[in-house]
Amino acid sequence: MQVLVSQSGPAIVLGVSGRIDHANSEEFKTAFLSPLEKAVEASTPVIINLEGLEYISSAGLRVLMIASKTAKAKGGKLFLAGWSPVVKEIFTISRFNLVFDCSDTLAEALGKVAK
Repeated sequence: MQVLVSQSGPAIVLGVSGRIDHANSEEFKTAFLSPLEKAVEASTPVIINLEGLEYISSAGLRVLMIASKTAKAKGGKLFLAGWSPVVKEIFTISRFNLVFDCSDTLAEALGKVAK
């Protein structure tokens, strides 16, 4: 599992790759929440790019729920973009696709941020 932070136009992009499961969910949380909180405090929209994510367990979904609550509590904007068919199925079954503003591609999410 890796989290890469980059700037893309007006948004911070947190690129997530690999697998997120019980074994590394705390590592994911540590790597993920700090840049998210900094971006939200700076009123910068955040896009979580899931294009490189192979699998996410309920432990990883919990971290994303914490991220959503953190962003909403501070008035931040959080978007999800890009996902493999497996990850999309996990989000659909768990109904997390209804919790987040989801886009099929990073370009689509960047378009939403620009509005």
